[in-house]
Amino acid sequence: MQIGIIGAGAVARLHAVAAERLGLRLTAVCDLREEVARSVAADWGARTTTDYRRLLDDPEVDAVIVNTPHALHRQMVLDAAAAGRHVLVEKPMATNVEDCLTMEAACRSAGVALVVGMIQHFLPEKVALEKVVNDGELGRVLAVQDLRSTDYRPSARPAWFFDPAVSGGGALMNIGAHCLDRGLWLGGARAESIRAKVLDRFAAGVETDGRISLALANGVDVGIGVVSDCPEPVDRLLLVCEGGTLLADARRGAFLRKNGRTRVLHEYADLDIQSAFTSQLADFCAAIAGVPSLVSNEHARHIVEVVLQAYQSAATGQTRTLQPA
Repeated sequence: MQIGIIGAGAVARLHAVAAERLGLRLTAVCDLREEVARSVAADWGARTTTDYRRLLDDPEVDAVIVNTPHALHRQMVLDAAAAGRHVLVEKPMATNVEDCLTMEAACRSAGVALVVGMIQHFLPEKVALEKVVNDGELGRVLAVQDLRSTDYRPSARPAWFFDPAVSGGGALMNIGAHCLDRGLWLGGARAESIRAKVLDRFAAGVETDGRISLALANGVDVGIGVVSDCPEPVDRLLLVCEGGTLLADARRGAFLRKNGRTRVLHEYADLDIQSAFTSQLADFCAAIAGVPSLVSNEHARHIVEVVLQAYQSAATGQTRTLQPA
């Protein structure tokens, strides 16, 4: 299979390496900045363009990875579907639920696969937690606590992150989407109610910090905190279960605590992130072949819905209630 990448930003090289490891051919890379596209394409002899429509018209592109600012996802996915190209689009799926539904309908009508890149489902330390939950060793999950740091100072990111019309929001739409993904996934159900608070500590124009409290349909409580510009990076996910606790730390690994004893489930390794991107691309290839992706479009769309409801809660100070799917 031949792959094109639209948007040669931070994770484009991870996608390119993943393609190589799976025996796929990277044939084209698009970015508005020609030199950035070339920096990714050069190692694989891929062609470059600054117009994504030219990439979609390339007969040597079977599928595309969309890695662009959030509000651009909708039109690029629609154009990819019209061109008959399968699509892996980075999270968040879009900046509103209506666009998500439109994207799904277009790909379904065109007979092409649409998969949303939710990398948390493939990170080894999160996969280790999922296995324990599914095996039932610790019984039911009762609560989820998630703390994630980021950097939302205006000097730390490209300008589009601070334009809500393009980004769809700030730290919660971007980093909080990862936390919601793993909280809903490992918590085991959709969100029923949401309460949130946000802060803009740097006059950034979007929220730099936020807190979300969720009640899931199965009774699990999920608490998420996203904090900007911490003294040290933090990325810790804690599951409280009937018979013990599970901890995933992105920089240390995964751990199980039961009856006063701690067991290492996974030790962090430098290749963990690349391994996750390779597994994600393999999942995309399987979806093209007709195997359901590990990340459903419904799940990805629900994350967008929850973020937007969190913004409503923060604006009104009220708990928001979601309708069942």
